[in-house]
Amino acid sequence: MRGGRALAVLALLMAGLGATAGRAEVEVLTFAELAGWEDDNHLAALKVFRQTCDQLKDPEWRPICDLAAQAETTEAAARSFFEMFFKPVVIGNPPALFTGYYEPELEGSPVRSGNFIYPLYAKPKDHVEGQQYYSRDQIDQQGILAGRGLEIAWLNDPVDVYFLQIQGSGRIRMPNGDVVRVGYAGKNGHPYRSIGQALVDRGLMTLSEASAPAIRAWVKRNGSYGLDLLSHNPSYVFFRKLRDVAANKGPIGAMGRSITTMRSVAIDPAFVPLGAPVWVEKDGDKPLRRLMVAQDTGGAIKGAQRADIFYGTGWDAGEAAGMIKDPGRLVVLLPIDRAYAALLPED
Repeated sequence: MRGGRALAVLALLMAGLGATAGRAEVEVLTFAELAGWEDDNHLAALKVFRQTCDQLKDPEWRPICDLAAQAETTEAAARSFFEMFFKPVVIGNPPALFTGYYEPELEGSPVRSGNFIYPLYAKPKDHVEGQQYYSRDQIDQQGILAGRGLEIAWLNDPVDVYFLQIQGSGRIRMPNGDVVRVGYAGKNGHPYRSIGQALVDRGLMTLSEASAPAIRAWVKRNGSYGLDLLSHNPSYVFFRKLRDVAANKGPIGAMGRSITTMRSVAIDPAFVPLGAPVWVEKDGDKPLRRLMVAQDTGGAIKGAQRADIFYGTGWDAGEAAGMIKDPGRLVVLLPIDRAYAALLPED
């Protein structure tokens, strides 16, 4: 028993959570049990929820999305909307693991020139999503894709290329001042392996030291040995140019819409429905209690209590996001019927 609420087995009867979710424990809460709920800006969260609600096609979501579109644009009305039509549900067993991601801004060139010799590749035509393609080592070290006309931009630092792939999107400032936005187009089908964990396993860094800024600095500081470490992760991301995204909008998430700074979060869709509101209770040095929307995914985001918070665009956002590796609790807001369906006994 936890919080006075009965624990049950999360059945796959909960349509839309994905057949790969297996079984995880679930607990239905009240809004009074959400720390800091009454202090949040629910109207800001409602506006973000509306941006992707039309993509939620399951029957439980359609009337809720219709009502979201009609809700009054006041804080009181927004809070009432969430409390009236949802129940907070904890899936899996906290503590959660919260990390952060961002949209980098990098210097680049449309052609190979000077120091700009490290390519961002478009998805090859012979690549089939979901099947294994060439590994990172074959692409980066052996140059197996070179000369095929797949280069969409060139950067001046291979470490920037790697971390841009980890983030999945970015802004490339060209020498003439133009900014090209790039986004995720696919990956090579190899499993993601953490280079931070590799540094820890090799005794080169402690787990508490393994933040994104520290890992980046270590790789750059160690020259060719550092670059060789990048091949420990065989997963490789391909990009595409994003031509229709306004400069004041965030990058495109997994739902095909711009995500929002500190209101969008990447989750594992095997457990959390894309587009669902989620209540974040992040602990650590900078605790966070905020209603966000699950609008993105990530190769390293696996599990019911795993989430990646979008911190925005640029250097400062990257510094903030890179320091986040905190415990807490992730709470999913589900339509009432679906929330209580999770408490059905197992057959």
